Amino acid sequence: MPAGPEFVADPYGFYAELRRSRPAHFVRLKNGLYAWLITRYADARLVLSDPRFSKDPGRAPADWQEAGRGKPLEDRSGLGAHLLTFDPPEHTRLRSVVSGFFHRRRLAAKLGGVIEETVETLLQRLATTDEADLIESFAAPMQATVICEILGIPAAHRADFGRWCDDVVLSRGTGGAARAAAMGNLLEYITGIVAEKAAAPGDDVISTLADPDGELSLDEVVPMIFLLLVAGYETTINLVGNGMLALMADPGQRSLLRDRPDLLTSAIEELLRYDSATEFSTWRFTLEPVQIADTVIPAGQPVLVALAAANRDPEAFADPDRLDLQRADNAHLSFGHGVHYCVGASLARLEGRIAIGGLIRAFPEMALAVRPEEVEWKSSLTVRGPVRLPVRLRPR
Repeated sequence: MPAGPEFVADPYGFYAELRRSRPAHFVRLKNGLYAWLITRYADARLVLSDPRFSKDPGRAPADWQEAGRGKPLEDRSGLGAHLLTFDPPEHTRLRSVVSGFFHRRRLAAKLGGVIEETVETLLQRLATTDEADLIESFAAPMQATVICEILGIPAAHRADFGRWCDDVVLSRGTGGAARAAAMGNLLEYITGIVAEKAAAPGDDVISTLADPDGELSLDEVVPMIFLLLVAGYETTINLVGNGMLALMADPGQRSLLRDRPDLLTSAIEELLRYDSATEFSTWRFTLEPVQIADTVIPAGQPVLVALAAANRDPEAFADPDRLDLQRADNAHLSFGHGVHYCVGASLARLEGRIAIGGLIRAFPEMALAVRPEEVEWKSSLTVRGPVRLPVRLRPR
């Protein structure tokens, strides 16, 4: 499977060829893992929701698990099992503990004002300069604030917490000492705050998870917090980065959104479909032989769904390579499908509407400060987004 910078920047032509050729492709990845890759929309929905596909990495074949390769990307922290490595009923039990915090109405009531205030502060800072990195100066600090608020991280600790998140998530492709140190700092901090919240709980996610009379053991609490942190932090940053990049490349659609802010809800759905912040699903493993069209995937095989490919399938979306902010019936798969549908989808949508709406309103002539081919993309199997997004905030 291609892995060069040209493919990472624009994989959609390659995915179109895969969709046309056959329904499931056996591929080898640059990290040594292999998988059956699903690229068509209807097949993707099946794999994401069919109980014959397990999330338990213990179901993977022995050679796939050798030499440490049995830790799939969702368990790269070494923190053990969590939501993304369990099937029902264990997955159902774990998810039920946190799902109430991510209900759409509760999020709007609890976090809507926080997000709006945070975005407005960041927009005011951007207004003092002519050029900026939209990831470093806007998307990342916005998301650090929101994640800290929902988890219950005290204000005095948020600067350190945000820096550790940046080192763990945004520098993942480069690795190195900074990331390792940040991982250790985050793990130590999370373990400590779990104990504090158990003794003096508040109205936040960590307090609920840390409840000594609650559903979870300590061995389950820490991985859950780490998962919510890493998954929620990076994907929303990518939503803002990918979304603004798409709008800057299509002035007509950007002008439409500027003139029609009532389109923000459908616009966010289309931006999620057009260039998904999550390129691939997390790993699944066949519990028995499964037939996908004319291809049979044997039992015990690793399977990946190319969400970005499914979201551009012409069998599901008319003219799929065109950005259309008024697209109706936009049932994209960027948040997955089935029981593992992203628990934070409503939060990401809320943040996307407020953040992208604010940027379009404040800087209607925003433009890339580099050539499109100079944008550096994250080297990652699961997520998709720019490492940096240098922009000019107003015309020269």
